[in-house]
Amino acid sequence: MGKMLEYIKMALKNITANKGRSFLTMLGIIIGIASVIMVMAVGNGTANAMNSEVQDIGTGQIYVYCSEDAQNAEEWITPEDIEAIKEKVDGIDGASPDDAASGTTVTGKGEFSITLTGGTEDSWKSLNYNMKRGSYYTEADVQEGNRVCVLTDEDAKRLFGSDDVVGMDLDVNVSGITQSYRIVGVTQQKANGSFVSYTYEGMPVTLNVPYTSFESFGWEMDEFYSFNAFTADGADAKKATKDLIHLLESRHQSAGEDYYQIQSFQDMLSEMNSMLGIVTTFISCVAAISLFVGGIGVMNIMLVSVTERTREIGIRKSLGAKTSSILMQFLAEAAILTIVGGIIGILLGILGATGICSIMSSAMESTIHPGITVSTILGATLFSCAVGVFFGIYPARKAAKLSPIEALRRN
Repeated sequence: MGKMLEYIKMALKNITANKGRSFLTMLGIIIGIASVIMVMAVGNGTANAMNSEVQDIGTGQIYVYCSEDAQNAEEWITPEDIEAIKEKVDGIDGASPDDAASGTTVTGKGEFSITLTGGTEDSWKSLNYNMKRGSYYTEADVQEGNRVCVLTDEDAKRLFGSDDVVGMDLDVNVSGITQSYRIVGVTQQKANGSFVSYTYEGMPVTLNVPYTSFESFGWEMDEFYSFNAFTADGADAKKATKDLIHLLESRHQSAGEDYYQIQSFQDMLSEMNSMLGIVTTFISCVAAISLFVGGIGVMNIMLVSVTERTREIGIRKSLGAKTSSILMQFLAEAAILTIVGGIIGILLGILGATGICSIMSSAMESTIHPGITVSTILGATLFSCAVGVFFGIYPARKAAKLSPIEALRRN
């Protein structure tokens, strides 16, 4: 232990004797570690923010749709199927068909394209919004086919210049037929809702309406391609999904036909995380290349140091210094250079990730915290140490193997 402390003291003395050169040697390590920390922290923070938001709107949400075979056999999903699922499948807390229509409307602000999203009173569970004014349409509205609608505060401002529009009527033209819809509610995007947000300038205004109101345009709403089911909190989603498919198959006498397919938000979330993880890992690997460049820089400087201190090495060996002592001295110097560079890189990486996440949060009106973990910092530290030792071995061995007589001959 005493010898190791002596090696460290000697290494620090040699490093501080050439501060400028030592800093330039560490620069590659600093940039490499900082880049890896920043990329991983921003990537993890973005993934955490996305997961949090999707969990808010998608936990327990199951998308059910007809396969191509079901479409060919005309075994569509019916309103009765949806009601049966709500009543008979344990763990299902609601269900809503997935239907839409396109149209136009004219207000004092001009003409706008409209997307009518038809569903049941349960469809609000799939929205990433809170009620700001009024209320969502009710089960009675769905049963009676009332022409009522709910829209976002942003869309309300686009249409009327204000979001205080509850009780106002909106004339909607679909396929040449115009019907008046009464606005009963205005929603507001959740505070963390920037990732699952698809608004852009010029996009159609979206109205959430009872699917039965489409009948006023002359449509028959007795068959659907797909619907969303929602599991209750704490329910076994896998069992509920299995029971749901079993009920659909029994109602349509299609057991074993694979007529009805499912996609859960958890599956989608896993796919998104997997893709984001691959991208983050790839960019981290690219950033890590600078670590190897920095390691080569350490090796070059250590080789220069060996050349400069050849006479010193010869004197030490002639006085009885062991080969292992010379080896450890130069290894300690290389390791200290990379450890110090790694620590500086970690600090800069944390500061940089915090700054980037702050900028992203402001730009996206969301909250993104850098995903800095102990394992990331520990991994970066160990990696920087490994780089120092790995690239310091060759110069250290070269110094340790010098013959005392040959070393003393050199100027």
